[in-house]
Amino acid sequence: MGMKIPIHFLATAGICALFVMFGGCKVGPAYKRPVMNVPAGYRGQSAAATNSVADLSWWQLFQDVELQRLIREALTNNYDLKIAIARMEQARAQTAAVRSQLFPQINYEAIAGGGKNVSGINEPSPTGTEGDVFGGDVNAAWEIDLWGRIRRQTEAARDQYLATQEARHDILSSLIAQVAQSYFQLLNLDRQLAIANESTNSYGQSLKIFNQRLKGGVASKLETDSAEALLDAANASVPDLEQQIEIQENQLNYLVGRNPGPIERTNTSLEAQSLPAIPAGLPSSLLEQRPDVREAEQQLRSANAQVGVAKADFFPVLDLTGLFGRVSPELASLSSGQALAWSAAASLTGPIVHGGQLRAQYQQALAARDQAAAQFQSTALNALQEVSNQLAARQKLALAIVQRRQAVAAFQEAFKIAMERYRLGTSSYYEVLQQQQQLFPAENELAQVQLEELVATVQLYRALGGGWQHEAAQR
Repeated sequence: MGMKIPIHFLATAGICALFVMFGGCKVGPAYKRPVMNVPAGYRGQSAAATNSVADLSWWQLFQDVELQRLIREALTNNYDLKIAIARMEQARAQTAAVRSQLFPQINYEAIAGGGKNVSGINEPSPTGTEGDVFGGDVNAAWEIDLWGRIRRQTEAARDQYLATQEARHDILSSLIAQVAQSYFQLLNLDRQLAIANESTNSYGQSLKIFNQRLKGGVASKLETDSAEALLDAANASVPDLEQQIEIQENQLNYLVGRNPGPIERTNTSLEAQSLPAIPAGLPSSLLEQRPDVREAEQQLRSANAQVGVAKADFFPVLDLTGLFGRVSPELASLSSGQALAWSAAASLTGPIVHGGQLRAQYQQALAARDQAAAQFQSTALNALQEVSNQLAARQKLALAIVQRRQAVAAFQEAFKIAMERYRLGTSSYYEVLQQQQQLFPAENELAQVQLEELVATVQLYRALGGGWQHEAAQR
């Protein structure tokens, strides 16, 4: 047997629909990006270019196969990235929860009970009587968003969710840079160990020559003792470098989500690393490329929406409620027409005197928005600074590498000549040892400058916001 829905209930539902379709507005300010004093070009940029290295995917920039494998593994297993993904999912769910307030909240209820001198759902029972009550209903409550309070809350929650997305992009970009930098540092330690072994062999050969000359009576004990001291010092540096290599391998394993252990690096070296030309692009594009700047702007958007929420609190709230069901003192009578129960109501509530609470909350929201605006501008300014710093570093380091290579070549030639002169007896052991002492530090300094140039390139790529744009193709 079908139930007839009262005309009053239908009318209430129709009014609700009209409010949703035609009623309501969003109070509060519309978002406007703060004015930024962005320069036309970066300091340290030789010539302005519209293209940027940040437009390259990371596997185009870092072409070392072993490094690419490590980065892919880090993007899958790194725990900081997993934490950021979990935070993003929390923010997504929170946005959905806030948005649900825009729709009617419908619940069901079923009751069965008995008692004395108690009121039933429909009518009170006579005093001194005992009775039972059975019922079931569906009830609905709906806040009509006249002033956009819920929509502003939804907007703020959505912007927070987008901010977590950008935070994840920032971690992803930083992670790529950290893995690349750690890998290059590991190769530099390999190079230093190789130089230490070369110096050990060189000092050993010198000691052998001095010992032979000492036995022949043409050298002094001072020569052999000096050469032996240098050999021992070179040997002592090897265990320290091996320890640093293990620590660096463990750090790299942590980034890629592995247990401590060795890092495979066959057929590669610091000298073999070459990175393409690095155009920086235009500063104006940095606001769109760099994820931490984008995150700060989403935080500002959220704070701006919260101003609308605080302003909407000054206005009345319209709530609609409705109930439709059946109630009867007998379970068998629930299907009869007399058991029908329904209600529909609308309530309008608004503030009168709150002791300045609402105004204080509104002023707090304005101050929070101003703070977020300053944070956005500070983040953008810091991004410009980092890009300029790394551009300057790459330019100066490129010049330093040229000079260091020339110095190493000169010291190698000088050592070769000194050793030949010593064999011929035209120079002293001091000249040989002096050239050795100058050559190997110069080779270490060259390796260090090469590392610094690679690191500056990696940091410039990160500073420009590179690495996250091609996320879908990374795996």
